[in-house]
Amino acid sequence: MQKYVIALYIRLSLEDYKYDSMSIENQHLVLNEFVSSMPESTDAEVLEFIDNGYSGTNFERPKVQELIELVRANQIDCIIVKDFSRFGRNSIETGYFIERVFPLFHTRFISINDDFDSDQHKGDTGGMDVAFKYLISEYYSRDMSMKTKSAKYAKMQRGEYQSKICPYGYRKSADGRMEPNPETAAVVQLIFQLAATGIGAAAITRELFKRGIPTPGEYKAAHGQQYHDVSRSRGRWSSSTVLHILEDERYIGSYVIGRRAVIEVGGTRSRMKDRDKWFIIPDHHPAIIEKELFEKVQAVQRRFSLPTRKIREYPLKGKVYCGCCDHALSRIAQKKPFYMCRHSTADVNSRCHTIRADAAGLEEAVLITLKKQLEILLPAHEDGTLHLDATAAKCSEYEKQLEDLRDQKQALFERYLLGQIELDTYKSRKTDYDAEIRKVKNAYAAVTAQAKLKREEQDRQSNRQEIVHSIAEADALTSELTDLLIEKVYIFPDNRIGIVYKVHDRFE
Repeated sequence: MQKYVIALYIRLSLEDYKYDSMSIENQHLVLNEFVSSMPESTDAEVLEFIDNGYSGTNFERPKVQELIELVRANQIDCIIVKDFSRFGRNSIETGYFIERVFPLFHTRFISINDDFDSDQHKGDTGGMDVAFKYLISEYYSRDMSMKTKSAKYAKMQRGEYQSKICPYGYRKSADGRMEPNPETAAVVQLIFQLAATGIGAAAITRELFKRGIPTPGEYKAAHGQQYHDVSRSRGRWSSSTVLHILEDERYIGSYVIGRRAVIEVGGTRSRMKDRDKWFIIPDHHPAIIEKELFEKVQAVQRRFSLPTRKIREYPLKGKVYCGCCDHALSRIAQKKPFYMCRHSTADVNSRCHTIRADAAGLEEAVLITLKKQLEILLPAHEDGTLHLDATAAKCSEYEKQLEDLRDQKQALFERYLLGQIELDTYKSRKTDYDAEIRKVKNAYAAVTAQAKLKREEQDRQSNRQEIVHSIAEADALTSELTDLLIEKVYIFPDNRIGIVYKVHDRFE
């Protein structure tokens, strides 16, 4: 017999750290005490899902997503939370799961502090009382977000709020403010002096590499600030890094903050705001660059703005990488387009400095490789068919059994109300019916899960057949094919290529 599975869900946001009652340990204790009092906990399997440091305003949380996937796979019988706000503060999304998703998969939902058990509220979320708790929780979260944001913006306007991370060329002083870093400030000054002579960003990167100056990422990593993976840098500066430095107003003593805004409460996605909504505070900290030099560089450096430029589309867009340094190769759009490694332009001795791959030849080679792979991995006689008739019949049979058992249970209750049977007899027979209904439910869930697996396998086989026909009939490489099949294409100095496929499971 399939085990009864209980899922305990625990969430702790950054704001909740202030309250001991919300701690993970406290939630863990409350949930386990409740489980031990449940009759269903005998021989049940108890799983625990913890999202630590995540907001409840949305469901972009790793463990809650894992839990929902298990529910959809019919592997969870009951979910228990300390209160509604632990599962989610968004009333619409939380209500959708409790009213629609969980009942569909016969998953019971219990909120201990709210005295809510979905088995006692068939098809709803407990009426107005629970609905108001949803709304209070949601608006509390939004109100806290707005107050925090307002306080932060007020500090920005006064110049009190500062990022923990200083721009390259600066460091934190003893009082927590920004001051020039003697080691890196000299590099920033060198970049501006070179730019003022009229040379471009690419030429500046070559000069920095020639002098052996570490990149900003490498410098921070060497001083214990591991913000990025710098294993591929090898002292090679990028043009974009140089350009960002040249246009950064913080180097003339102006503090610029509040350039981006979070799109939704509790989310991580953000967008760039218009410049007039930024907070710019002149003379906020010591300048590294004189204002006259900064303005001269802005006038000298060419800025290209082509809003009507046609966006080029080609089959391997964003998929061609250097086999030596693992950086994306640039596609040079000439009469005969080719790929090259811009990251190695400063280092003439690097292996990938000489890489030049003809774009048309590469696309042809990739298509030929796909066709060869097809011959090896996907025999043409595969028909990709599965039959679900037997499973569908079993599902229908169990549904009828459940309907009959529920009718018999209702009839038993009516006989008790009419005084035709005693209370003890009613309880005894009701227990028998409940046990039989649970047994049929579990069998129905198992068959449903089996049917779902068969449907997924049928979809995979159909998908494999579509891939077979797409590749076999293709005369040239297309974006549709590469987006479907290819993760990356690596190019090596000896013109050898390597392909990383997206669809290993479809080829098995």
